[in-house]
Amino acid sequence: MTIDNGDVVSFIEMKHGTEAEYLLLERYESAHAEGTADRLMQTLEKLDGSMGGYQINRLEHSLQSATRARRDGADLDWVVAALLHDIGDEYSPYNHSAIAAETLRPYVREEVTWCVEQHGMFQSYYYAHFYGKDRNARDRFADHPWYSLCEDFCARWDQNCFDPDYVNDPLESFRADVETVFSRTAWDPAVLAPGPGVLVP
Repeated sequence: MTIDNGDVVSFIEMKHGTEAEYLLLERYESAHAEGTADRLMQTLEKLDGSMGGYQINRLEHSLQSATRARRDGADLDWVVAALLHDIGDEYSPYNHSAIAAETLRPYVREEVTWCVEQHGMFQSYYYAHFYGKDRNARDRFADHPWYSLCEDFCARWDQNCFDPDYVNDPLESFRADVETVFSRTAWDPAVLAPGPGVLVP
């Protein structure tokens, strides 16, 4: 989408905007949205310097997670979710799950977003007790229909993805997957509708 960068609105308070001006802004927003996949790939690249102390960096962890999902036969929503589940670490480590979930929410099935949103709490099962916290905090969702999905997501594609000897697929191999997901129409009810309720068909 081509827009003349000289086109700007005249208002300085939104309440004074005209229909024509808001239509112009919508064109700019649509053009910006078309670059979402590229920006996400760039953000993933930045994860190669994050989170010291592990045997691998956060990018390698993300690639390992997505590769395991892909090799398990998971569908596109799950593979991209696995790839992006820790992308919020670049901006807000203590709220990273919510950032990743909100990034995915307009473009993937509802249960996928829910699992990404809750994965930080579910993942803490493996270590919270070492910090004097409740490792079973996730049990407050025990009756939730997607509890076992998130539990499995963490067990299969998160807690075990810190292996320096695991040969994961390269970041660029996921570009088409990310582009496919983020080229979907945002908030399309057909896309967001819950799926079969399993990680792998």
